[in-house]
Amino acid sequence: QVQVVESGGGLVQAGGSLRLSCAASGRTFSFAVMGWFRQAPGKEREFVAAIRRSGIDTLYADSVKGRFTISRDNAKNTVYLQMNSLKPEDTAVYYCATAPGGYGGSRYVGDTVYEYWGQGTQVTVSS
Repeated sequence: QVQVVESGGGLVQAGGSLRLSCAASGRTFSFAVMGWFRQAPGKEREFVAAIRRSGIDTLYADSVKGRFTISRDNAKNTVYLQMNSLKPEDTAVYYCATAPGGYGGSRYVGDTVYEYWGQGTQVTVSS
């Protein structure tokens, strides 16, 4: 049984910071890549960032580059998303997901390669 649990969401003023955490348990070989997605009200779910098991290879959406940092602790099967300089347009439910390895980086921008998803954590940025 695989479980993916996000935490760390909340309400923050524009320009502030939040750190999201995502803990995965179960079939660890499925966690080669861990990613973050978000979905704002009335919008489709969109890619935010992803990281390979090495912790070195990372991928970011253009909208968050330079502001968000993804990292992971393999010993804890946990991935983090440090979000700085938050904007009101970052308001969304943030989801963590896991994916197997073996694909090129661009595949991890789409959500179809991800197998296990968390329930999401709300991030609200006030102006």
